[in-house]
Amino acid sequence: MTELAKSPPEREALPAGTYDSRPKQLSLFRRAQIPIISGAAYAFARTVGPTLRYEVLGWQHIDRVHSQKRRCVYSFWHQTIFLAMWWWRHRGVTAMTSANFDGQILGCALERLGFATTYGSSSRGGLRGLSVLATQLEDGHDVAFAADGPRGPRYLAKPGPIILARRSRCPIVGFHIFAEHAHTFEKAWDLFQLPRPFSRVVLVIGPPIEVPDQAGRDAIERKQADLQSSLERARALAESWFALEPAERQRQRAIWNA
Repeated sequence: MTELAKSPPEREALPAGTYDSRPKQLSLFRRAQIPIISGAAYAFARTVGPTLRYEVLGWQHIDRVHSQKRRCVYSFWHQTIFLAMWWWRHRGVTAMTSANFDGQILGCALERLGFATTYGSSSRGGLRGLSVLATQLEDGHDVAFAADGPRGPRYLAKPGPIILARRSRCPIVGFHIFAEHAHTFEKAWDLFQLPRPFSRVVLVIGPPIEVPDQAGRDAIERKQADLQSSLERARALAESWFALEPAERQRQRAIWNA
């Protein structure tokens, strides 16, 4: 499955805006910066995004969940936010971002790309944010948030996706996206990746993770370990993808698309 300047299939449009209206209060100067910086981010996405060439492994997992009339709790590493927001634009997804300055910039950019947003994190407003996401799942919308966000540690899955999956009875779908040519912000805690124009991109999607609604602490910890393993497995393949020999890539396609 590949994409070059292709519009994704659209589901029912979500109203732009924030469902959890309690972001962190900022100074007037900071508030004035948000539309400027988010506008620049949106302009970059609209310029570079259509040139990216995506290959997708494992999309059948999402199709299977949707065919059951259920929704997905998308989970991913914070590093991949840009590539993820471009691929899932205008697909009726509600995303949770941090309530801080950076999160509000991201939220504004996401809304311009057709996402609905809510604010919350492990450090502020997380339970409110998860409550909003649960409501969105009930209303028939997929939801998404970074498993290691908003401040890390990098590549360490937190329990938020597990708690939400247990509450909503919707499965977690973990994925990783990697661009062949990109700038990595080495000083950023998440090693944020910004793709270069016309780069090839691979999206690797793991199988759904079900969390029973009666899961206790031990079961939640096991599911959290399962999510960690799924995300790391997807990352390992995605980040090695463009160095693989053609025959090995074909073998991996057969495995992941089975």
